[in-house]
Amino acid sequence: MNTEFPTGIPQRLYGRRRGHKLRPRQERLLEQALPRARFTDLAFAAGARETWLEVGFGGGEHTRALLAAHPGTAIIASEVYEHGLCSLLTELVPEGAEATAPLPPLLRLWPDDARELLLALPPKSLDRLFLMFPDPWPKARHAKRRFVHPEMLPVVHRALKPGAIWRIASDDPTYQEWVAETLGASALFAGAAPAVTRPEGWPPTRYEAKAIAAGRRPLYWEWRRA
Repeated sequence: MNTEFPTGIPQRLYGRRRGHKLRPRQERLLEQALPRARFTDLAFAAGARETWLEVGFGGGEHTRALLAAHPGTAIIASEVYEHGLCSLLTELVPEGAEATAPLPPLLRLWPDDARELLLALPPKSLDRLFLMFPDPWPKARHAKRRFVHPEMLPVVHRALKPGAIWRIASDDPTYQEWVAETLGASALFAGAAPAVTRPEGWPPTRYEAKAIAAGRRPLYWEWRRA
């Protein structure tokens, strides 16, 4: 798999993979369920209406909502944080059946850096990309770690089909300004001003709820691949 990132992009985007010690059930999910759900190629999406990718799915509630609302769509869900992976798998796999329970046939998980996946996918593979409340890396010296980055835009553009939609939501003022400037200056994507309330058809997330409860105002963009 090609992991040669563009110049200016760090080899590691995320902060950490594991928080507190995993419980036995979580260990079983990662050892027995995750390998069965892991993305290997696009063969699983054969016959699907569209193929979507969510980058950094957090607790997985957004991914599960997409699955429920779009049963004919193939979804690749990417998350490096082990507790996030376990949160999603806990909702999909009954306890005691980690090694045997069937998983959603049109869902695959990518437990590594999503940029590696984007580099490895065939060109024009994806119909939609979701980046919901990513780590803003608010300090200026960490800006290179932001998923939205001038050097990453051609990588995203390559993986998306012409006219594909890229949804981005953020509650962080620094990241909001960064998204507007970075994507607004690019000829690879076109988009209107962001919505200030969650648009219809956008599933809620726990991060959005926390942001609103704390008095922060999320913004919601929909960019279209040129």
